[in-house]
Amino acid sequence: MRNIMIFAAIMIGLGTFMAQMADKMSSASATSAPRTTVALASTPQAGNRGFSIPRDARGHFQTEGRIDGQRIGFMIDTGASVVALNETSAARFGLRPSRGDYNATVSTANGTIKAARTRIAMLEVGGLIVRDVDAMVLPDEALSENLLGLSFLSRLKRFEYANGQMVLEQ
Repeated sequence: MRNIMIFAAIMIGLGTFMAQMADKMSSASATSAPRTTVALASTPQAGNRGFSIPRDARGHFQTEGRIDGQRIGFMIDTGASVVALNETSAARFGLRPSRGDYNATVSTANGTIKAARTRIAMLEVGGLIVRDVDAMVLPDEALSENLLGLSFLSRLKRFEYANGQMVLEQ
């Protein structure tokens, strides 16, 4: 009976550990399902500007930003090197690359495609402002959601996953 109790305790501990790991890993997975939520700001730490984004039903982090004062939806993607905009969104901000501008080869979850390099003068997310942000414009068929990548995130003081939320701080 003692051995059964020890085995049960080990299995419960292992199950708890695996559930925590699955929770952490689910935030890193990507799908092409439609966006369902927009993030809300939380209280920043003293002396810093901060923003917390809750996970949506898919386990992703969706937020709203502004380029040139105009709203734009983003999915936070720590695996994306740069901010990535689809052609439709980019056109709203006057970014209309010609076919010849699509000369950068990028690897995506859907394969390798051509993209056009660009810069965003000012990008704001949750009151956090970053200027002169590297970005890429991808064809609409290759990118269903705009991605907030490392060209924005790496210029913050910190960004991290904590307590089921993505925390951005400047």
